[in-house]
Amino acid sequence: MAWLYTVATIIGLGSLVRFRQDAADYLFAETHCYQAVRTNVLGDRDVNCFSVSSTGTFSMVFTVDAGSKLAETAHSGYAMPGLWDGHGHLLQYGEFLNSVDLFGSKTMDDIRDRVHSYVDEHPGAGTADEWVRGVGWDQMALGAMPTAADLAADEKLKDLYIMLDRVDVHCTWVSQAVLDLLPEDLPDVPGGEIVRNPGMGVFCDNAMAAVLAVWPKPDNKKKAAYVKSAMKQLNQNGLVGMHDAGVSAGNLDLYKELAGTEDWTVRVYAMAEYYDRNAFCPNPVERFNDENGFLSIQSVKLFADGALGSWGSALIDDYADRPGLSGSLLVNASELTYRAVSWASKGFQVNIHAIGDLANRYAIDAHTAALRLLCPCESLADCQARHRFRIEHAQIIHQDDQARMHAVGIIPSIQPTHATSDMAYAEQRLGKERTAKEAYRMRSVLDINPILGSDFPVEPSDPFQGIYAAVTRRSPHTGRGTDDFPDGWYPEEALTLDQAIRGFTEGPAYGGFTEGKTGVIAPGAYADWIVLDKPLDETDIEELRSLKVRETWVGGRKVYSRD
Repeated sequence: MAWLYTVATIIGLGSLVRFRQDAADYLFAETHCYQAVRTNVLGDRDVNCFSVSSTGTFSMVFTVDAGSKLAETAHSGYAMPGLWDGHGHLLQYGEFLNSVDLFGSKTMDDIRDRVHSYVDEHPGAGTADEWVRGVGWDQMALGAMPTAADLAADEKLKDLYIMLDRVDVHCTWVSQAVLDLLPEDLPDVPGGEIVRNPGMGVFCDNAMAAVLAVWPKPDNKKKAAYVKSAMKQLNQNGLVGMHDAGVSAGNLDLYKELAGTEDWTVRVYAMAEYYDRNAFCPNPVERFNDENGFLSIQSVKLFADGALGSWGSALIDDYADRPGLSGSLLVNASELTYRAVSWASKGFQVNIHAIGDLANRYAIDAHTAALRLLCPCESLADCQARHRFRIEHAQIIHQDDQARMHAVGIIPSIQPTHATSDMAYAEQRLGKERTAKEAYRMRSVLDINPILGSDFPVEPSDPFQGIYAAVTRRSPHTGRGTDDFPDGWYPEEALTLDQAIRGFTEGPAYGGFTEGKTGVIAPGAYADWIVLDKPLDETDIEELRSLKVRETWVGGRKVYSRD
């Protein structure tokens, strides 16, 4: 019976260790009280205090009476769970913050002036080793696709190495100096487009690889600086976490080095990606979960198609404004399925970029095939509930395929501001009927755990603008819908304020396997919260367009203060 005593001793020691940790959490807990606290937990309507343990988690959540000492010394302001962006690009955002901002540009002169100003402020920019980078141009605003000659029209720019990404980052526009690095007779590229009319200079989707191959990529020191500047801005916007939608194996290694350092102030759920998109190379990527919740690597980002604005999203039927063109599949259907099955069999959550209805159909096919392989004797819905495969963007989905998504529970990862940005030309691309029945669903997918985000730097990283767009279906920049829908674009798909908040908290938690740990103020959850001047449900909806948080806390540490 000696083994009984051994087991009892082990159990006793384990209990003692837990007791000591619990005691330490209690003794060294720091209590914060506010005018009110939104916890995201049903029934916690009168909470105004919580305690944070020495390990950076919430240890207690409670209510104190108005006359108590804690209530009298409470912080001014209103606390709520820190917000998460369910689809963004960390390094690209940091690079954007340190490059030419072309968003909102309307004319070629405006763009040249912005590039000119950047070059004046950054001596050495534009050399063969240090290209001028920027993002945000849109041919819809310019009236035509830009060309290398358009940049050369400015005498100071004509010899510089310049690479400017389209607003959706699915096309890049380069200068003549960059074109001179490429072969003269560039062939057409499957799944991409080299724009040749009205002249050379723009490369879209898979065709961008030719430019990226000669681009002098930033070193790790510069990338670390990008991460720092990006996280600082995200914290200022009230974000405590993000799903990083596409990170190379090398950058994942850099993230592992940086996670847990003082400047790493945003929790990151990273999706593996390769420069050769859709490649199956899981060997260099290992599943990784930081013990303190600051970095998780257990998912992959695959690509089905391009973007709607550049006619790259793959449609079942032709574009309404370009008959004979139906977009581009970046990989064929069978290959996409093979990649999804391969990654899933290695234990990765499979997240597929799909915008057009054909791409979404093939993404659902790929997910379904992977689920059938993973769970041959189980219902697809039960299998999906554990593996939580996602479609990133899920913008245009045929009604038949919407039904399939609902039946299986495939998660849509949605960016509300994409709807309000694209509404200016979506019906032009799709026609009224296809737009009304297929495009930019939000309310109608509430039953399959939608994740909300922004796709920064494609859209602003401000989550309150995303909440505004989700609730009003109006542009956070103008406060208006379209001429046909001035008070809100297809308002039947609008969310309530509570639903939108949960889309930026509980949605990413479910989609990133962190429910109970993030997106909530509750015992055992990470101590991540933000402080506002007043509760969101008492804030005029129009104020969300410019709302600024007072404080942001991550792991019990204040990482941003407005004052």
